[in-house]
Amino acid sequence: MKIKIFDDPMQMGFMAATEVKNQLNGKKDSVLILPTGSTPIPVYKNLVNMYNKGEVSFADAITFNLDEYIGIESDHEERYYNFMKRNLFSHVDIKEENINIPDSRTQDCEAECVKYEKKYRASGCADLALLGIGNNGHIGFNEPGTSFDSVTHVTHIAESTIKANSRFFASEDLVPKAAMTMGISTILSAKKIFILITGKAKHDILMKLISSNEADESIPATALRLHKDVTIYADREAAGLI
Repeated sequence: MKIKIFDDPMQMGFMAATEVKNQLNGKKDSVLILPTGSTPIPVYKNLVNMYNKGEVSFADAITFNLDEYIGIESDHEERYYNFMKRNLFSHVDIKEENINIPDSRTQDCEAECVKYEKKYRASGCADLALLGIGNNGHIGFNEPGTSFDSVTHVTHIAESTIKANSRFFASEDLVPKAAMTMGISTILSAKKIFILITGKAKHDILMKLISSNEADESIPATALRLHKDVTIYADREAAGLI
């Protein structure tokens, strides 16, 4: 596990976006796993700028998002499909049929998860996965205690995650309590993984991640120690005195 430290989130975003650009320029039909939340927004802003300058194309790219809320209204701005459209997909040349996000409109979430996992595996798995991390170490919505063997599944969102995500909603009561998420083994199938960590609030979990000697299901992100090609992209606030 490697770590790269940058002055601020925008510098981190530019460098991570450059790696995504290089991946797509080297293999136009790359499969990407993508996250939501505030941390990857600088990455997406930089990718849009690079696309507008003619430096990268998403025309043949295939994307799979990590997760999606259950029980969220189709037009809610925090539905992850809408988030991705707003922050990336509407601004680049990706084909709609190459965008994959668990469908929050489904009447059968368990079946949707099975279908999603099957489609992802049929793609050959990700060439590159971008991840964020929660304060409790979750990746995707894989909360503490999730099996490292897990595949795409329905999960209940931890109270600490609901509280953290409440900043995106009018009140904590409106945050969905369940989600569909790629499992940990699904994530680990990616050939290369970048985990994005920014802000003082993420310092403690970053320290736990880099100081852990072994993978521990009580801190889901430590599963990344089982992968051969993981790079942490952190800003100075998250890294502290590293």
